[in-house]
Amino acid sequence: MELHRPIALEKADPGEYAAVFYPGGHGPMEDLAPDADSARLLTAAIESGTPLALVCHGVAALAGTMDGDGTSPFAGYRVTGFTRAEEEQAGLADRMAWVLEDRLVALGLRLSAGEPWASHVVVDRTLHTGQNPASSASLAAALLKTLS
Repeated sequence: MELHRPIALEKADPGEYAAVFYPGGHGPMEDLAPDADSARLLTAAIESGTPLALVCHGVAALAGTMDGDGTSPFAGYRVTGFTRAEEEQAGLADRMAWVLEDRLVALGLRLSAGEPWASHVVVDRTLHTGQNPASSASLAAALLKTLS
C-alpha cells in the first residue's frame, strides 16, 4: 500500500516492516546522507535486528548515522558501495562534493570493492549492501534469503 501512498520518512517505523531497503542514485546520496530522519531509521533498524539493504549510492545514507563524537553504530561493518574507480570511469569523481568510497572509509566501515560495474554484494550480520546497479538483483536475492 505504501508504494501507492508513500509515507514521510520521519513517520517510518522499521518495526512495522520485515526489512528496510534504500535505492541508489546520486539523488538519494545527496538527500539521505545528511538526513536526521534517515539516520534514525537506519540506526533503529540495525539496533533491532531488522534486515537492512542499501545499493549503490544509497549506501551513502549510512554517513548520516555519525554522531557528534564521529562514531556510527555501523562502524566496523563490512560494506560495499559505488567505488571511486566507478565514479572516475563515469567521469563524475571530479565534479562531486565528496566520493562515497572516501566517506564510507571515514565512517569506520570496512569497504569491500569488487570489479567496477560487476555485481558485488556484501552481507554483514543484518546489513546487506550492493556495490552498483549491476548488484541490484543479487542484493535482492541476498535480502530475500535472509527474510526466509
